[in-house]
Amino acid sequence: MNSLLYVTVVLYVISTIHYGLYLFRQQDRAYRWARITLLTGFACHSLLLVAIMVRSGRIPVQNLHETLVFAGWAMGVVFLVFQQRYRLRVLGVYAAPLAAVTVFAASRFSASPATDKILLNNFWLILHIAAVFIGEAAFALAAGLGILYLLQENAIKTKKHGFFFRRLPSLDMLDHAGYACIVVGFSLLTLGLITGFVYAREVWGKFWSWDPKEVWSGITWLLYAALLHQRLTVGWRGRRAAVMAIIGFCVVLFTFLGVNFLLSGHHGAFTR
Repeated sequence: MNSLLYVTVVLYVISTIHYGLYLFRQQDRAYRWARITLLTGFACHSLLLVAIMVRSGRIPVQNLHETLVFAGWAMGVVFLVFQQRYRLRVLGVYAAPLAAVTVFAASRFSASPATDKILLNNFWLILHIAAVFIGEAAFALAAGLGILYLLQENAIKTKKHGFFFRRLPSLDMLDHAGYACIVVGFSLLTLGLITGFVYAREVWGKFWSWDPKEVWSGITWLLYAALLHQRLTVGWRGRRAAVMAIIGFCVVLFTFLGVNFLLSGHHGAFTR
């Protein structure tokens, strides 16, 4: 299984290199190879995930190793869907290395089981985890689009129509795609929180226990809710939306990793 993990990392790295070549040279050949190696890497990644599930008989979030493998896979799913929808070829420069780093990071942590797999086979928990992970992957992509937006905006404002201006999509396209990612991410996070409440009620006897992960998940939800509200009512678009998408993803990262390392709670059992 370790061999499959490292093959996945290597393929994602090769894809990253080709996406980089495409960014610099704008050659269709580089893009084709980038996409082929990414798809092949994602196929290996999916096989790895299935192998873990078959071996353990439960959803693979029993420790930080499995959690990162699952998170990287969710990133691949969201990127492939949005790339197909918006044809944002250059976004692979952000998504491919992020997937590679996530899976490589997984290899640095122990794969030893840490919790009772019976709990992890609960329907509500499976739905909760899938929704939250894919939603957070959408937020990650929104942050990447926010970074590209700021780079393109800077190129336009400084009137230096050089490297990025010629290679990045229009500001409207980046803003629209980023907004779509946030809508998807927020919808899935909402579903994830609701199913998490139901699961908590079944297992711990109450919907909310002020666990650090619950608190920070709530903060994350409120932040993105505020962003969407301001966009729909006040017209937050462009630079402000891009900056908020980046800040929001920083909060997501802290909720995903920081809380488990710095704060204690019952969610830590599934990710350490």
